[in-house]
Amino acid sequence: MAAYQSKDAYPRPDFVHTNHRWAPINDQWTILFDDEDVGLRESWHIHGVPDKVSVTNPSSSSEATGAEAEAEAQRLAAFPELIAKGFKAKKDASHENTKKPINVPFVFQAPASGVYEKDAHEVLWYERPVSDPRAKTEVDAGDRVLVRFGAVDYDVTIWASGHLVGQHRGGHVPFDVDVTDALDSVRKSTGKGELQLVLRVHDSPYDLDQPRGKQYWAPQPESIFYTPTSGIWQPVALEVVPATRLGNSSAGTVLKSNDIHSGVLDAQVSVLGRRAGHAYSVEIEGSLNGLSVGKKKENLPKDKDYSIVKLPLALSEDQQKSAPEAVTSLGSYSDDNVWLKGLALWSPDHPSLYDLTIRLFDAEGKVIDEVKTYTGFRHLDWTKGDGTFRLNGKPLFQALCLDQGYWPETGLTPPSPESLKEDIILGKKMGLNGCRKHQKVEDPVFLYWADKLGYLVWGEMANAYEFSAEYKDRMNQEWTEAVKRDINHPSVITWTPVNESWAYPNLKESVEQRDHLRSLYYITKSLDPTRPVNDNCGWEHVLTDLSTFHDYSDAPALLKSCASLEKTLDRDWCSRAMFVGPIGDKDPASKHRPGAPLLNTEFAGVNIANTNVASDEIQPQGGGGDWGYTTAKDPTDLLKRVEALVKAVCQGDFISGFVYTQFSDIEQEVNGLYSFDRKEKIPASEVKKIFDAAKNSYLDAVAKRG
Repeated sequence: MAAYQSKDAYPRPDFVHTNHRWAPINDQWTILFDDEDVGLRESWHIHGVPDKVSVTNPSSSSEATGAEAEAEAQRLAAFPELIAKGFKAKKDASHENTKKPINVPFVFQAPASGVYEKDAHEVLWYERPVSDPRAKTEVDAGDRVLVRFGAVDYDVTIWASGHLVGQHRGGHVPFDVDVTDALDSVRKSTGKGELQLVLRVHDSPYDLDQPRGKQYWAPQPESIFYTPTSGIWQPVALEVVPATRLGNSSAGTVLKSNDIHSGVLDAQVSVLGRRAGHAYSVEIEGSLNGLSVGKKKENLPKDKDYSIVKLPLALSEDQQKSAPEAVTSLGSYSDDNVWLKGLALWSPDHPSLYDLTIRLFDAEGKVIDEVKTYTGFRHLDWTKGDGTFRLNGKPLFQALCLDQGYWPETGLTPPSPESLKEDIILGKKMGLNGCRKHQKVEDPVFLYWADKLGYLVWGEMANAYEFSAEYKDRMNQEWTEAVKRDINHPSVITWTPVNESWAYPNLKESVEQRDHLRSLYYITKSLDPTRPVNDNCGWEHVLTDLSTFHDYSDAPALLKSCASLEKTLDRDWCSRAMFVGPIGDKDPASKHRPGAPLLNTEFAGVNIANTNVASDEIQPQGGGGDWGYTTAKDPTDLLKRVEALVKAVCQGDFISGFVYTQFSDIEQEVNGLYSFDRKEKIPASEVKKIFDAAKNSYLDAVAKRG
């Protein structure tokens, strides 16, 4: 398979430094499995990764320890429908692992990596040569060299020719390391600006309090769980940056554009590497489809590493009159779906974006860094008290799909950046106006295209399976990093830290587990008060802005359980109530907030019967290779079932949105609207009619209620 990135495909198209030079470094990597974890002891990080390593004494005991037995019990408590399974040691106790080339950013478990190894390997060593990309003028100017990682699963330590340059924990969020000092040191000792980049990655398939999402703990995926992902799985890039520079959202830059009535962009712009005693200023210039709208410049305070810039971006009357066709073609100024008092609004139907240029100046007024980014003005409201979610003051029905972001040859990594855009186009083709990204922090290129094309996204964390002090620390850190990474995308409209009590198996009796869910709610709100938080999607809500439920019953049962608001709230799917009850006098019960939006955030999951699968191979709720919650006879029957399920959920027009399971088939779970290779299983135009009818019925009912 060809390299993932081209030189034109910057990994963060939403935040491009115009004066930085960069190059993808997804090639020339090698990988070695360190199954006995001897690499550190043998100083591979200093002397280099060897060509091979002998494995002589793997654990081969078939007896479960007390800790392992407890882990198995945790699995069963969280997922009673599964028979817990695990990786087994190789029968041959002695073997040899050899260093192999690997096609990054594809993981060794994926065919596209060129390795395609399905056995468990907890410790991985990556290695790659890196040459100093700086010109002499850049070296003299003090420019730095960064290696940027999109995501590495899970715990990674990085050395550059023996120099420790960074560490990161968390498999779904970005980080970068500065290799400048290592390059300079190597140049002084060898006369060449060339080094070996070495990564040690630890990713345990057995660690249940490690956030992992749908990555299964056994070599053969089954049910609703899939092939694991270990190591580098998002792009890697080398970038030359000025020592003092603009930081992205992960570093604290927040572009708040939710105040559609004032039309003012409220920006907090982060500056990295500022020098004490030096003065700086930050400027933002905003334009709309080529029309310059406004510009504002503010000094960087002496005691802060960020500057606050408030920039009005509504078009004046004169600007409206003289605007070019590229602006007026957005729609009539009187159309309040498109404009509000000269301010272009963002929505799925009209995804208008303002282009922003952010500049950093030194004391002499010289531009030392410049970023091209954008923002979309839109306002979310879930607090009116009438059960309706509103976008820009107008009722919104969310017809979403469960999108888990897997591909046949590449796993969690998209085959190319264009694959992410294509998934959005396919979703809109079926009448979906968005997705719930499920158990995955998706590649930021997906959100870039969601912003551009108008596609609503629910941001979600990949969950763990076990509750512990270590889990709490890991979850707090990585969820915070995920929210900060994606906070500036107008397409993201809801945060979901936890799904179906995963990692919280005892919410009925544990105050500690409830308190941690509450803490995640408040952490999210402290980072971003502009979006609703769906604390525990599906059931056992503790503290939530939205009332969400999951139900994979067939249409006749859904007709009964969704017949009224009261029946919908009083459900007990998988023996889990929608809201937690009291724990004596230690913790109160939670309950649906009257008037809060109610959404069915998982349902359907219908596969088509595979006549080639023997009856004794069929798992509960589906087949060994064709798993689903319910089964249709053929495509015609599937389309009928989709319509019946949607009508059952939406019958009373009090449910303000749904999440259809799922966008595409994934491995053995073949209950998607599209096949695993993104082919239509039923006509997209017919599905669109069903989803459009649900949207229109709800919006008509809201209009009638006034």
